[in-house]
Amino acid sequence: MAVLVALGAFLMTLAGGWTALRVTDRRHLVLGLAGGLMLGVVGLDLLPEALEAAGTEVFGVPAALLLFVAGFLLAHLVERLLAHRQAAHGAEEADGRTPEVGLTTAAAMVGHSAMDGVAIGAAFQVGGGMGTAVALAVVAHDFADGFNTYTITSLYGNARRRALAMLFADAVAPVAGAASTLFFTIPEGVLGGYLGLFGGVLLYLAAAEILPEAHHEHPAHSTLLCTIAGAAFIWLVVGVAG
Repeated sequence: MAVLVALGAFLMTLAGGWTALRVTDRRHLVLGLAGGLMLGVVGLDLLPEALEAAGTEVFGVPAALLLFVAGFLLAHLVERLLAHRQAAHGAEEADGRTPEVGLTTAAAMVGHSAMDGVAIGAAFQVGGGMGTAVALAVVAHDFADGFNTYTITSLYGNARRRALAMLFADAVAPVAGAASTLFFTIPEGVLGGYLGLFGGVLLYLAAAEILPEAHHEHPAHSTLLCTIAGAAFIWLVVGVAG
């Protein structure tokens, strides 16, 4: 049952990526929406789940928040190191961005989607009602995951075929994650720490890369409205799923 339900996440992820692909003539609006979706996912979905799952404190600070900050700094460090390496070897960047950053981030999103599938499988192990509730939450926000996966991969100068490949991997990941729960489960504390770390990475990309790019050439009110709409959509999804 968990694997069958995860197929819904597969379809929603592809739908999100297809939407990002079709509206390339409104790139600034796509990036504005992607930034809002990522902000909403981090602040309204990932962090609350991380704090609940990894509630232990380290020197008075929740471990999930420490990993959140570490994820933000890690994303910044990786981006700078890759950019420096390419500059040292005389390679050109795509609009000042290294394609490896986009691929690395998309791969992290694939990992996150796999964890979504694990969550579905684990919830169905508890009971049908719990599994259905978790599945609805995952399927609802996987549209945003697909949208962001394609957008980020393309933004960093990767070819369309690479962006589509990462989108497909992101769509398959929940199904694989749900199937894996037939063999093992992930400790709650480890899952919470991962969510905190991944949230920090996403926030860095949204605040330091995607939103500035969205307003660089088209500082329009419509772009800002798309960002607000993206965050509001995640709020709606979280509220309905809760």
